Amino acid sequence: MASEDITKLAESLAKTKVGGGQLSFKGQSLKLNTAEDAEEVIKQIEEFDGLEALRLEGNTVGVEAAKVIAKALEKKSELKRCHWSDMFTGRLRSEIPPALISLGDALIAAGAQLVELDLSDNAFGPDGVRGFEALLKSPACYTLQELKLNNCGMGIGGGKILATALKECHRKSSAQGKPLALKIFVAGRNRLENDGATALAEAFGIIGTLEEVHMPQNGINHPGITALAQAFAINPLLKVINLNDNTFTEKGAVAMAETLKALRQIEVINFGDCLVRSKGAVAIADAVKEGLHKLKELNLSFCEIKRDAALTVAEAIEDKAELEKLDLNGNCLGEEGCEQLQEILEGFNMAAVLGSLSDDEGEEEDDEEEEEDEDEEEEEEEEEEQQQLKERGHGEQESLTPKKIIDSQDSTPVPSPPVDVATFLAFPSPEKLLRLGPKCSVLIAQQTDTSDVEKVVTALLRISSVFKDEAPVKTAVHETTDALMRKAFTSATFNSDAFITSLLIHMGLLKSEEKIKAVPSLYGILMTLNHMVQQDYFPKSLAPVLSAFVTKPNRALDSCSFARHMLLQTLHQL
Repeated sequence: MASEDITKLAESLAKTKVGGGQLSFKGQSLKLNTAEDAEEVIKQIEEFDGLEALRLEGNTVGVEAAKVIAKALEKKSELKRCHWSDMFTGRLRSEIPPALISLGDALIAAGAQLVELDLSDNAFGPDGVRGFEALLKSPACYTLQELKLNNCGMGIGGGKILATALKECHRKSSAQGKPLALKIFVAGRNRLENDGATALAEAFGIIGTLEEVHMPQNGINHPGITALAQAFAINPLLKVINLNDNTFTEKGAVAMAETLKALRQIEVINFGDCLVRSKGAVAIADAVKEGLHKLKELNLSFCEIKRDAALTVAEAIEDKAELEKLDLNGNCLGEEGCEQLQEILEGFNMAAVLGSLSDDEGEEEDDEEEEEDEDEEEEEEEEEEQQQLKERGHGEQESLTPKKIIDSQDSTPVPSPPVDVATFLAFPSPEKLLRLGPKCSVLIAQQTDTSDVEKVVTALLRISSVFKDEAPVKTAVHETTDALMRKAFTSATFNSDAFITSLLIHMGLLKSEEKIKAVPSLYGILMTLNHMVQQDYFPKSLAPVLSAFVTKPNRALDSCSFARHMLLQTLHQL
């Protein structure tokens, strides 16, 4: 390291905050690659007596630097809080697990008894969970109260590894007479989906001491929501449930409403953007009306709730003296419904708790058509759920009951109906793609008119929508994408510029004169593009265009920050 770099680092470290047993390097943008880079940080750690909290957020720590920092931590037995979010900016995904293993091993060797572990905003994916798996299972985490893993890209695989580690920690700590008593769990924006959420639900049901659960934006549908609801019922101390931007539908909402009736300490319910719909909202309203006297905040915004159901929710909060906020924005009340809602709350002298209704969608008229659409969606979800259950273990379905998880009787597998390309493209799912067989990539490429840009974009979006981090699905998506896009880009008549323009419009990143509905989630297409841009068929001239639009601020991109980060990192390396 050059002398001027050492001087710069020393100046930065001079700003280090020390106090109350805490040593903080937060937000100093330190680039710690080698042992030499980390010398000053190590010195501060070694000289700090009674170190209880170490903040490393907003820096970037490499494998070698992590090893020497870990060596310094081996003597810090009093360390209780590790604030290690956003600690690997710009690092390769393969660098993060060994760095975490070094740091975790040091905490174990020190005999530390952690209370808080925060690894949020580190894009380590499923492999990264392996990096702190041993730490979670060790005595260093028997005392853990807060676990924060927001925006880490864990995926289903990472969620399962995490759940297993938590159960093992609880088992081992219970054997020593002091069971793991986790209070706060945070894992938003991780694409846990149903399987990841169900695995964690099993762990939650065993732990039983949770007070706050934050799992927004995880692609969880009603099977996962139902599993979580059953687990929450076994956690009587729950105060905060944040499942914003998942997909309840009526089934999930009803299951969650039943759980809410059993909970007495609830203060915050955030089911915004969860598609609870009217029947689900009424079920939740009944639960609120029956109890929840400590409720401070109820968020049911952007849930496709109609006027009568919204008014039922308003009537349910009449005796909630602690309520500070009711959010019903973005639903389907209409102007008259909004006025009625305000009148009801004014009658309770609670008008002040109502949030803005500026994004109300207006009252819907086509009830019959909407109900048919809802039924179709439920049927599709049920079909996918049944298929997942079959694949999970010959129809073996896990069900949560108080204090333990029991297995239901094995059901006889039902033969899967045949799938063709048209069926998959019309109603895509991971299972249907796999059921197309080993020739799925060839079949889809053959049956897609690659002279038509719109048809290519549509097919690509349908294929990418089923992307999962699990090997069989991931491989099938990649191979199918390669066959389709290689055929398209090598065709003399294919317009690459028109393709990227149309794709950006369908992703909601570029405005169009025509009204085109953007895809509901960008995760799959971003992860698929991350693969595509690395292939020899992808025109390198399109990379700067793609990079420019993916870099721009966008709410849909923000909700897929891990996938966005991966794509931008790849594009910058081209």
